[in-house]
Amino acid sequence: MGLLKKIKKAAVLSAGALMLSSLVIPYASADGGNENKVEVITVPRLSVISKDILTVNGKEYKDLNDNGKLDKYENWDLPVNVRVKDLVKQMTLEEKAGMMLISSHYMGNSRSCPDTGDFITCEQDTLTSTNRWSVPGQQFYEFNPPIVEASAATKGIQERNLRYLIIRDNPAAKDLASWINELQKIAEDTRLGIPVVMTSNPRNHAGNLAFGFSEASGQFSLWPGELGLAATRDADLVKEFGEIAAKEWTSTGIRKGYMYMADVVTDPLWNRINGTFGEQPDLASEMIYAVVKGFQGDELGTHSVSLTTKHFPGGGARQDGHDPHYEWSKFNPYPTEGSLYKYHLPSFKAAIEAGTTSIMPYYAYPSNEHSVPQLKKGEEFEEVGFAYNKRLITDLLRKELKFKGYVNSDTSIIYSMPWGVEDLTKPERYAKAINAGTDIVSGEADPTDLIKAVKDGLITEKRIDEAVSRLLSEMMELGLFENPYVDPNQAQQIADDPASQAKADEAHRKSVVLLRNDDNTLPLNDNKVEDIKLYVEVFSSGNSAQTRTADLKKSITQYDPAIQVVDNLEDATHALVYAIPSTVPDRPDIPLSVALGSETGINVERIKEIEAAVPTILTVNMTSPWLIGEIEENAAATLAVFGVKAEALVDVIRGKFAPTGKLPFTIPADQEAINNNNGDVPGYAEDPSYVYRDKNGNAYGFDFGLTYEK
Repeated sequence: MGLLKKIKKAAVLSAGALMLSSLVIPYASADGGNENKVEVITVPRLSVISKDILTVNGKEYKDLNDNGKLDKYENWDLPVNVRVKDLVKQMTLEEKAGMMLISSHYMGNSRSCPDTGDFITCEQDTLTSTNRWSVPGQQFYEFNPPIVEASAATKGIQERNLRYLIIRDNPAAKDLASWINELQKIAEDTRLGIPVVMTSNPRNHAGNLAFGFSEASGQFSLWPGELGLAATRDADLVKEFGEIAAKEWTSTGIRKGYMYMADVVTDPLWNRINGTFGEQPDLASEMIYAVVKGFQGDELGTHSVSLTTKHFPGGGARQDGHDPHYEWSKFNPYPTEGSLYKYHLPSFKAAIEAGTTSIMPYYAYPSNEHSVPQLKKGEEFEEVGFAYNKRLITDLLRKELKFKGYVNSDTSIIYSMPWGVEDLTKPERYAKAINAGTDIVSGEADPTDLIKAVKDGLITEKRIDEAVSRLLSEMMELGLFENPYVDPNQAQQIADDPASQAKADEAHRKSVVLLRNDDNTLPLNDNKVEDIKLYVEVFSSGNSAQTRTADLKKSITQYDPAIQVVDNLEDATHALVYAIPSTVPDRPDIPLSVALGSETGINVERIKEIEAAVPTILTVNMTSPWLIGEIEENAAATLAVFGVKAEALVDVIRGKFAPTGKLPFTIPADQEAINNNNGDVPGYAEDPSYVYRDKNGNAYGFDFGLTYEK
């Protein structure tokens, strides 16, 4: 092994904590040629708190298992597969089982873990006795005994051996980095020193997804929603978004993203459309490829955020819009011949081609009753949830689509949404999922049932080792074994970088879609604006409309003082109406709807009053393909947005930016069109009567969008 020296080293938390250094070493060529050649060796910067540093032949390594010698898994010179094999051999079953779970984790003094005093970590378990995705009377509504939804930090990492944790809080970047450093410190102070992988759902988009799965916004650069990125039609910009966001995330210590949704929209009633890239497989594929490359790079490294592309094999195929989070809609229908391969799989193929690290199957099971044969040999589906489905995970995803990464289940498939395996015990469910090809199970923070499944012979240790090897490979490729720590001050500087927000603002402007512009109402250029008095009103659900109206008026006047905003419609020459509809809650006895009205938070009659009084610029936040006919027909101009900053909207209205956005999905004509929709086929492939047409005869289908006349 050569000269070995053991040194105790303090933590390295400098501004260069994520950087690599290079050694320049002269050498003589084998053929006696030029002796001035140099070999550049990339050397990772090490950071430790409780472990020792070993020096071997002038190079430094971390003594993660405290045995005073350099183990293969500690040797960053060796290939990842060699390091992983060595570490797996040293791990106990309990350590492996803990690694195969990923669960929510909370900060100290947060809403979910209050009153922790000076402790930045949460040192108490979060228990739950009811299923948030259910209602009283359903089979899996109550948990008895309660389940561990989120573990206490030290107990979770050091006793339960958890290593994959999902961040649910939204602190400033500096505070987030400090907290993650503390968790890495707890992980380092374990038998093998295996780091944690901090994970998050999207954090960079304006507007929230249904189900609250956009954990945060406002702490990093703020971009349009995913539909807005698709509306830009700018894959290079989307890749740049990923690169910028990855820099922000890695600076705080977040290294894995539960994103993005490769699901293609085929049912306009589905409540999760807002998190997709639209209805067209080619566009969704282009966006998914770009965003994976942006966040991960060409290969995983210290710069990367590894992505979990979801929800295989596509969550968009729905029955009346209802989502398989819920027991009353736990299946995917495929009533159209060839729809699975034609519409739903292409974007996952693109993610695999881009190198996505992991893929998340959806909760649903494929229904034979509601489908025609879709698989290549014409066989029927096994009617179990996709994470339990060996035919789709091992045979289709791995063997046919050539996926090489790991499979990450959706949250709480064991306890809350065990569709198709309801009659199995919890250890049997673990065995069914893992033997089908799932490598890590989400939403569980206690490995007891998984350990029991192995000890009872339901899962072989060989299969456990295979799954753990895939997870450890990700950790090592990300550089977490060498340097899991970050610099909180640098994290805040990166989060506050105005250049990042300037690029995001470009995306906001490009995301706006002009649908109609009668009599060249827009733009309100300098020649027009001095004579205009603009009335502004926002329509949204609950009590938020008044506050949002005040905020929008303030943003407009601060950003562009040339616009004269008036408080009373009677004093106005023009109006700006901003409609922000809300999705209807998914319940077993309530039909879902995209009609505008009281259910979706839109006062249609008031909007019509405004439109009758003055020329009105109607802006609709298109988080779903809303039925806009009632409020669109009498507007002077209509804009579609997808989570947009007010300043970008003003730039388009004023003509400082001519709109270039295109619709990422088809807007349905009416309720009858929706009723006749095939739940597994996108709007552009439906009958021509499906699409909404305005009074000028323009069809608001996929890819439609106007710009200003020159």
